[in-house]
Amino acid sequence: MVHVNVFDTTLRDGEQSPGVNLNQLEKIEIARQLERFGVDIMEAGFPASSQGDFESVRAIARTIKNASVTGLARATKADIDVSWDALKEAEEPRLHLFLATSPIHMKYKLNKTPEEVMNLAVEMVSYARKKFPQLEWSAEDASRSDLDFLVKIIEKVIDAGATVINLPDTVGYATPEEYGSIFKYVKENVPNIDKVILSAHCHDDLGMAVANSLAAIQNGATQIEGTINGIGERAGNASLEEIAVALNIRKDNYPYTTNLVLNEIKRTSDLVSRFTGMAIAPNKAIIGKNAFAHESGIHQDGVLKHASTYEIITPELVGVKSNSLVLGKHSGRHAFKDKIEQMGFQLSAEKLMEAFVTFKQLTDRKKEVTDEDLFAILTDVQTEVMDVKKYELVAFQVQYGSANLPTATVALTTPEGIRVETARTGQGSVEALCNTLEALVKEEIHLTDFQLNSIGQGRDALAEAHVKMTVNGTPVRGRASAQDVLEASAKAFLNAVNRVFFNQKIAAQETALT
Repeated sequence: MVHVNVFDTTLRDGEQSPGVNLNQLEKIEIARQLERFGVDIMEAGFPASSQGDFESVRAIARTIKNASVTGLARATKADIDVSWDALKEAEEPRLHLFLATSPIHMKYKLNKTPEEVMNLAVEMVSYARKKFPQLEWSAEDASRSDLDFLVKIIEKVIDAGATVINLPDTVGYATPEEYGSIFKYVKENVPNIDKVILSAHCHDDLGMAVANSLAAIQNGATQIEGTINGIGERAGNASLEEIAVALNIRKDNYPYTTNLVLNEIKRTSDLVSRFTGMAIAPNKAIIGKNAFAHESGIHQDGVLKHASTYEIITPELVGVKSNSLVLGKHSGRHAFKDKIEQMGFQLSAEKLMEAFVTFKQLTDRKKEVTDEDLFAILTDVQTEVMDVKKYELVAFQVQYGSANLPTATVALTTPEGIRVETARTGQGSVEALCNTLEALVKEEIHLTDFQLNSIGQGRDALAEAHVKMTVNGTPVRGRASAQDVLEASAKAFLNAVNRVFFNQKIAAQETALT
């Protein structure tokens, strides 16, 4: 069995998904879960892209102990220096340096000749290797590059100090046969290729990212790159959970191992989906809610007789559990603390009490409190900023009837601690509520997207609201959960607004430090 390293880029390439904007607390929570999931390398961000990304990468580098933390850098000394400052405190600092090698990219994007690109690659790898013990070099758009040029530049960057060579299918253009043949050609024609790890990074523009990744492994790649839930630029990246389960279920065809803990898949997937606001399609392989559902009578009969008739993957393999009652309204704080620790959460005493109070309130209104409910409560509490002045919901009321104009009345406390109250109308109850909140908030608001999902099943299921808006011209996302859909909507609206204050506080702290 050949071991394959897993390089997760959820926090970098995944966060580049349109509309996704994670704050530092959310990134750290995802990083901790990726560590539990067992990824070998974690791409925490692009440190030179912004001060916020720099701080997040540095915080993750300081936090993660059981995975190598890396950051993306362009082929410039400035990017390399900034990346080193962000990553130097990591257990194993690593740099991911990229430079385009396809004719179309070199001509139209870089405006450089192949020789100039080769010289720049060697120069920057040599410079970066003086700082970083591990250095991955990516030939951007490798799948559309000239193979002879690719062989030459790879040989030179290996001599310059690269420890990993990545051959990305940057625009998702390759077929499995084509992509696999690139790795085979490089393995056979680069004389010093045995000194490095070969890595595959695939995009899903034609729906072949997972198939291409598996083809790369079969042709010599011993590192695979991707994201949780397959999120990322355009159509996304290769889905790591799909690759992991494919390698496990089809060991007969793929004799390869990874360090991934498969029963952490569901939790990891849910966390990323919740924080990014990107819902998982019901028919999504491995983690979609229909992945283990059987509606056809023939299928149901077969599964009841023997699960393997129509289930090649057991729910337990990927961490899918039944929604049984986990805690009741008579459960005490100690039992609650034990349960959340079993779920992998580590809360401060203050946040533990906040979560416990929310849990108790929920048990008064909901017959069964499931793992999904607790997960929603805990992720809300864990990433809520306690010491930032913000808008808080005091009370609201919505009057609605088929013959009446919907009217919402809302009372808030402002960041200055002043109680304000007003009422507004709208074409629907949610619009009336948002119009009222917008009237009370001093900031300039433009709501661009609103989504409402159910957590669990049944008429008493929690509602989860996601909003996307601009606040004073800054794009932000907000989310919240509650048993009432309007309460979840109001809290998600304010959560988005309050993120601006958190970001302002972080920026002020960074300015003070510099």
